Amino acid sequence: MLSRTAASLYWLGRYVERADFIARLVEATVRLDALSPTPAGEAAWGSALSVTYGADAFAETGRAIDQASVVRFLTVDTDHAGSVVRCLDMARNNARAVRTALTRESWTAINRAWLIFNGRLRPGDAMSALGLVEAVKAETRGFEGAVMRMMRNEAVWFIRLGAAIERADNTARLIDVKYHLLLPEGEQVGGVVDRDQWTTILQTVSAVTAYRWLYSEGLRPNLVIDLLLARPELPRSLAACAEETVEMLSLLGRRTGLQGEADRLARARMSRMHRTRTHEVIVKGLHEWLDGFIGDNAALDAAIARQFRFI
Repeated sequence: MLSRTAASLYWLGRYVERADFIARLVEATVRLDALSPTPAGEAAWGSALSVTYGADAFAETGRAIDQASVVRFLTVDTDHAGSVVRCLDMARNNARAVRTALTRESWTAINRAWLIFNGRLRPGDAMSALGLVEAVKAETRGFEGAVMRMMRNEAVWFIRLGAAIERADNTARLIDVKYHLLLPEGEQVGGVVDRDQWTTILQTVSAVTAYRWLYSEGLRPNLVIDLLLARPELPRSLAACAEETVEMLSLLGRRTGLQGEADRLARARMSRMHRTRTHEVIVKGLHEWLDGFIGDNAALDAAIARQFRFI
C-alpha cells in the first residue's frame, strides 16, 4: 500500500470519529442546557468549546457564548477547522482519494453525512440542531458498520487505527474539562448541576447504560472517571482505545512488515493502562495524568506517521 493511501485511510478514520464526537457533544450540551433545573448557559457552552480546543477561535469571532452561536460554530461554520462540516469535508476528501479501497456502503455513508451539511448556513433552533446532529450520528454509525463489514485488510486497520487515536484524545479532553472547568462557582460538588454534567459526559460517550451495568452505586464522579479511564468493556474508554491501537498496529505490522517506534509506544501505553488504578490517579492529580496521556497520544500519532511514512 502506498504511504499516501495509508495516510488518507488513517485520517479518514480520525475525521469521521471527530465529527461524530463533536455531534455527540453538541447534542448532550443542548440537552443539558434545556433539561437542567439550573440553565447551563455560558458555562456549559464554554466547556464545549474547551473540549474541542475551539475557545480561542470562537473568541476571535466576537460573538457571545450562547447556544445559538456555539452550535453554529461547532456544526456548520466553514471558517472553523474543528466544526462538524469541516471534519466531514476532510473525511470525504480522504475517502475520495482512496475510493477504490472502500466499499460502496462506506463511501455512501461518508457522502450522505457530507450532503447533510453541504450549503447549510445555520443549524436552526435547539430541536433543529438536535435533528441535525442525530442525522450525522446515524451516518457515522453507518460508516463504522460498513467498515466492520469490509474485508479484513490494511484499509480497515488504518481506518480503525485513526479512529482509536482520535477517540482516545477526545475522551481524555472530555474528562479533563469536566473535572476542572465545568462546575460553576458556588455550586455544590455532587449537587444537581454536578450530577447533570456527569450524566452529560456519559451521554456524550454513549455510556449511560454501561455505567448502570458495571456499577451498582448511583451516579458518582469517581466511578464515571473509572469507567472512562480503566474499563476496556467500554469502547470509548482510554483503556479500550489503548488496546485497540496495539491490536491494529500488530495486524498492520504483520501484513506490511513495518514495525518500530509506534508499536513500542503503543504497547508501553497499554501496559501503563493495565496498571492504572483510578483512585490513585485522582489522588495524585487527574489533570496532570490526563495531560500526560494527551501528550503521549500525540507522540504516538507522530510515531505512526513516521513508521508508515505518512510524511
